[in-house]
Amino acid sequence: MAYFDYPIEKLREYQPVRNEPDDFDDFWQRTLSESEEYSLDPVITPVDYGIKTLNVFDVTYSGYQGQRIKGWLLLPEGTKEKIPCVVEFIGYNGGRSIPYDWLTWGSCGYAHFVMDTRGQGSDKRHGDTPDMELIAGNAQVPGFMTRGILSPETYYYRRVFVDAVRAVETTRTYKYVDASRIAVTGRSQGGGITLAVAGLVPDISVTMPDVPFLCHFKRAIEITDAKPYGEIAQFCKTQRHHVEQVFKTLSYFDGVNFASRNHARSLFSVGLMDKTCPPSTVFAAYNHYAGEKDIQVWPYNDHEGGEAFQIRNQVQFLKGIWG
Repeated sequence: MAYFDYPIEKLREYQPVRNEPDDFDDFWQRTLSESEEYSLDPVITPVDYGIKTLNVFDVTYSGYQGQRIKGWLLLPEGTKEKIPCVVEFIGYNGGRSIPYDWLTWGSCGYAHFVMDTRGQGSDKRHGDTPDMELIAGNAQVPGFMTRGILSPETYYYRRVFVDAVRAVETTRTYKYVDASRIAVTGRSQGGGITLAVAGLVPDISVTMPDVPFLCHFKRAIEITDAKPYGEIAQFCKTQRHHVEQVFKTLSYFDGVNFASRNHARSLFSVGLMDKTCPPSTVFAAYNHYAGEKDIQVWPYNDHEGGEAFQIRNQVQFLKGIWG
């Protein structure tokens, strides 16, 4: 493994022109307004997994156009007052699994909400939420990156980002969650969703995008053939006549555009040997990020990034903000 992207000195200054459609804000305002017509209707049910230090709740709520989304809520045992909450989004093709995979943030004294990602969960961790919108209207490469990609209205991540915004709203309804102290985080796909949510929900307190995916799509596709970005390249290879529309659609979902609307305090991370989410795509989002920010650089790591070392950094970061 070796470096393949820009040197770190250039990465720290890399701020490409954003490819943003004129109706970006109108599109997302309309999208969120459509789903706000449906009640969140959260169902939060205690479940026993034999975990003595945390209280575990199975959660179901209404996401995009009222479709039901699953999640986990974990609270420190004995919580009797409102506490900050970390809302976490999952990496590509991972699902919510079972609560044993999500013990860190509750063990650190925070409420922790984990959103299941619709249609995903057939790799590593299983998922429980189907994608109900399967009439996307175009052929697709296996995976999720090209599902409905010929229109922003039908694109898969339109549904996911709305689900994620409403996950934050659902979390804020719970009696022991301090609605004014919400952090959003996630690794890879989860990091891309993190940027989108904080760009769409203006009063998020903290963001922690870890080796974020879904940023600077065109650059990613041009310098790596690794999946999931490779799914888009494969689609463009066969659907030559749709290339322009593909990138027009993606411009509504690019983390670089959301980053410019993020004002929460943020801690990013990046691996300089990351073939899945190339460093320049991460720095493109980071350098456009509008809020107070820092980035942890892992010089000799691929897409695994800092793993437990980065979690330690995130814990210390939150401790410095919330105690």
